[in-house]
Amino acid sequence: MYVWAALPETRALRLEAARLGLPASALFSGRTAAWLHGLDVDPCQPIEVILPGNGEGWERGGVRVRRVEVDDCEVVVRRGFKATSLVRTLWDLSRRLSLVEAVVLTDMALHAGVIRRSKMSDWVDSRAGRKGVSAARRVLDFAEAGTESPMETRLRMLLMLNGLPRPEVQVAVRDAAGSFVGRPDLYFRDERLGIEYDGETHRASLVEDDRRQNRFLLADIRLLRFTGADVLRRPDSVVAQVRNALGQAISKPAFHRPMRVSPRSQTRIERSDAGSAGIIGPV
Repeated sequence: MYVWAALPETRALRLEAARLGLPASALFSGRTAAWLHGLDVDPCQPIEVILPGNGEGWERGGVRVRRVEVDDCEVVVRRGFKATSLVRTLWDLSRRLSLVEAVVLTDMALHAGVIRRSKMSDWVDSRAGRKGVSAARRVLDFAEAGTESPMETRLRMLLMLNGLPRPEVQVAVRDAAGSFVGRPDLYFRDERLGIEYDGETHRASLVEDDRRQNRFLLADIRLLRFTGADVLRRPDSVVAQVRNALGQAISKPAFHRPMRVSPRSQTRIERSDAGSAGIIGPV
């Protein structure tokens, strides 16, 4: 296929080029479909495609093709391309990606409001007995709609997969007078411990972040801050610091200034083995 040399090579152009070389029945899937549904992922490393039917798949020219059955209700059109529905896309990814990365994408979809947890739960329940159901259920159990970035998900999963309690996510904390103190990324209510992920915007908001940290300290709430390098390169240190802080809270005398925390339902999970946004609208 020939393309005008001055035409910018966008992701949509690459998908169109791939589509022109595939049978009409082909549809985009996996991370490619996730991008078409508005999630912030790279759709072209590689371009993922499903060709309905039986047989062997293949990969060439940056396009990975799988041969699997797809129901008509699982096929949609997004941004002008045929793709798997979002619930089918997340189902496929939950069975193929690591637990952490599958939860990252599920958190992203729930937070963006492009899918409801109830729809995902119903989908999984309707496929009881199929291969991959337990993995999909586990992803949904860990997912949190309040999470605001992929690295926040990775930080939360790092703590839980190493046996620490499940923290609340983005909970609003108020002082005894009812004044808003802040909203930590992760919060251990009983231990009065907040956890913050400092991303790329931290340097630009350093002054306000410092003021917010002071408000937490004045309200008798400790705050630990971690960067992407901490989570990805020094995970053992992150876990040890949080575990020590939780342990110190338990050993302290049980006297604290009264605090009010926004009510939020919590789900406890069993201890797991430690391992190592153009939005379309509700689906």
